[in-house]
Amino acid sequence: MTSKKKKKHDDTDSNMEFQHDDSNTHRNELIDTDSIKPLNLADVINFFWRWRKVLMIACGLAAVAAIVITMPFITKPKYQATHIFYPTKNNSISDALLSDARQRQKDPLEFGEEEEAEKAMQILLSGDLIGRLVRNFNLYKHYQINTTTEKYPKTAMDYKLKENISVTRTRYLSVKIEVLDENPQMAADLANGMALLYDSIKTEVQNQIAVPALQIVERALQNKRNKIQDIKDNMRKLGEEGITNYEEQSRALAEEIYKAQSSGKVGEMKKLLEEQKTLVKSGGDFVALNELIKLEEEKESDLIAQYERRVVDVNEKLSHKMTIEAASKPEIKFWPKRGFVTILSVLATFMATSLILVFFELYRKQPSA
Repeated sequence: MTSKKKKKHDDTDSNMEFQHDDSNTHRNELIDTDSIKPLNLADVINFFWRWRKVLMIACGLAAVAAIVITMPFITKPKYQATHIFYPTKNNSISDALLSDARQRQKDPLEFGEEEEAEKAMQILLSGDLIGRLVRNFNLYKHYQINTTTEKYPKTAMDYKLKENISVTRTRYLSVKIEVLDENPQMAADLANGMALLYDSIKTEVQNQIAVPALQIVERALQNKRNKIQDIKDNMRKLGEEGITNYEEQSRALAEEIYKAQSSGKVGEMKKLLEEQKTLVKSGGDFVALNELIKLEEEKESDLIAQYERRVVDVNEKLSHKMTIEAASKPEIKFWPKRGFVTILSVLATFMATSLILVFFELYRKQPSA
């Protein structure tokens, strides 16, 4: 009985030892010391050294391809022209130049600030200006967009303009127009043309208010003149009745009556008294008309000054920009930059090839099923 228990105990110990050894073996199979080996610089250098020929060939082909693609007969070079200007603060020529210097709100020679720069950019990017630019320079023909065969010619033109024209505000609050084009002279003409169109369109926008304002002042001035003429006609009628200067006439008539009364000329005094009644009857109207015409003539004078200023605003032109740098014909192409494209292509090819080789080695080291 004791021997059976001992034998059973030995079998149990043997089974536990076997399971323990099997567990250790299984754990050792799961843990691969090579896979958790830390990556060091020697491994990286060794990797690139092993694949040096492949990497050199790939980078060399990328460099050659970049050089060939950037050849002028494949990729046409583009030239960049830049026009920089400061918008002005003046909106009314008469207020800027004809007003008293002590009453001016703004200096007409002062550079515009952030608000003026934002307004200038709004006009430069407006559909009206872009439309005129397209018509003036025949850009559909220049960009080879066929309006009859192209399904969406306006959309194609918008893409071309967004690709080649840029309007930005500089850190110094000036406005910069940049134009890219395959023709260097066209690039300069487009940049300068946009600046000129900005000037004319802003003038037209202001004339939308200036012209009606002139017409309103002109009508008010004419009405005032008609009113003054009516007053003058009434005063002329009083003059035909013998009333030309009520104060002087009444004073002189009073003196004549006093003299006639003193000398006892009764008949002459009665005649003078009748004249005095007539003078007093219409004299009040004469005084009222005389005061009224003075007030109306003062108002007419103010309207004349307003009218003259509105005429200046409509008929005279003053530039809305101060050009800092006008666009000139560029001599050196802006794009493509062959050196930059070549370096970028080589680096991209090097990284892509290295990544592919890494995956290749990992796939090759996987155990077959």
